Amino acid sequence: MKQNRSLFRRFLKGHFLFIFLPPIVLIFFSAFAGFSDIHEKDLNTLNLFYVMILLFGFIIVAFVIISWLFFLRLRKRLIHLQEAMSFSANHNSFPKPISVLTDRMDEIDQLGSSFNWMIQQLEDSRRREYEEELLRHRLIANLSHDLRTPLTILRGHITRLHKESISLEGQNSLTEMNQTITRVGDLMDDLLSYTLLTSGKHPFGPTSTDIVRLVRASVAAWYPAFEEKEIQLDVDLPTEETFYWEVDPKWMTRVLDNLFQNILRHAAEGKYANIVVDVEKEQIIVADRGPGMDNSSYEGGAGIGLSTSNYMLKKMKLKADFTSSENGTRVAIGRA
Repeated sequence: MKQNRSLFRRFLKGHFLFIFLPPIVLIFFSAFAGFSDIHEKDLNTLNLFYVMILLFGFIIVAFVIISWLFFLRLRKRLIHLQEAMSFSANHNSFPKPISVLTDRMDEIDQLGSSFNWMIQQLEDSRRREYEEELLRHRLIANLSHDLRTPLTILRGHITRLHKESISLEGQNSLTEMNQTITRVGDLMDDLLSYTLLTSGKHPFGPTSTDIVRLVRASVAAWYPAFEEKEIQLDVDLPTEETFYWEVDPKWMTRVLDNLFQNILRHAAEGKYANIVVDVEKEQIIVADRGPGMDNSSYEGGAGIGLSTSNYMLKKMKLKADFTSSENGTRVAIGRA
C-alpha cells in the first residue's frame, strides 16, 4: 500500500503541470474576466485553451522523445568511432576502416572519412617501409656475396707474391694486405649476420642456460687465440656455484665471441684480458688493458659486431654496461 502511495505521489509530482494547470487557468480566467458564474461561452473558451495546453504538452513530449532518439543514435555512432580509434599500439595490425555515408555526409561521417584516410596512409607507409627493408637486406646479402670473389682473388695474388723474392719491407706489406683482406671479409660476415638477425632470419630459442658453464666453454674455445697473441688470461669462474638466464645459448656464445674478438683486434697490445663471472651479482665481466674505445663504438656507431651483440642482448632482456678509458675497456653484462 505504501509502495502504491509512493508511485501515486511520483505520478502527481511528474504530471502536476498537466493535472492542475487547467483548473488554475480556469480560476485565473474567471477572476480576470470579472464573472461570478461560468457561462457556456466561457466554458468553450476554456475548453479550447485546455486543448491548446494539451497539444502544447504533446508537442513537448514528442520533441523530447525525438531528441532522445536522435542523440541516442548520435551517441552510438560516436562510440563506434571511438572503439575503432582506441586500439592498442602493441598490435601489429591497424584498425579496420569504418563505414560512412558518401551520399549525405555530416560532421561525424567526415570525421570517419578522415579516419579511414589516416588508416590508408599508415598502411601505405608500412608497406613502403617493408619493401625498402626487404630491398636493403637483399642488397646487403648480394653485396656480401659479390665481394667474396674479388677478395679471394686478391688473397691468391698475395699468396703468389709471397713466393717471389722481394724485400723484407715488401713481405711486411703483403702480410698487412692479407690481414686487411681478412678484416674486410670478417666485416662483411658481420654485416650479413646483423642484417639477417634484424630481419628475423636467425632463429631465437631462449632456454634456461647455465651461464658459468657457457662462459667456461667459450673461454676454452678462444684460449688458443689468446695464447697465440701472447695475451695473459685472468679467468675467475666459480667451480661450484652458478646462475641461470633465460637466453639463447647460441646467441649468448655469439655475444662472447664478439667481445673476445674485439680484444684480439683492438686490445692485443695490452697483453691482458680479465674474464669474470660474478654469481652474486649475476654478471659477466670482460675487461682488457688496451687503448680503449669510445662509447659510440659499442652502442652501434662503429663496430658492426658490437651492434649485433647489443641487439642480441636487448632481445634476451640483458644489458651491457660499457666503460672505457686509456687504461682499458670493461664490459659488464647483466639483467636489463
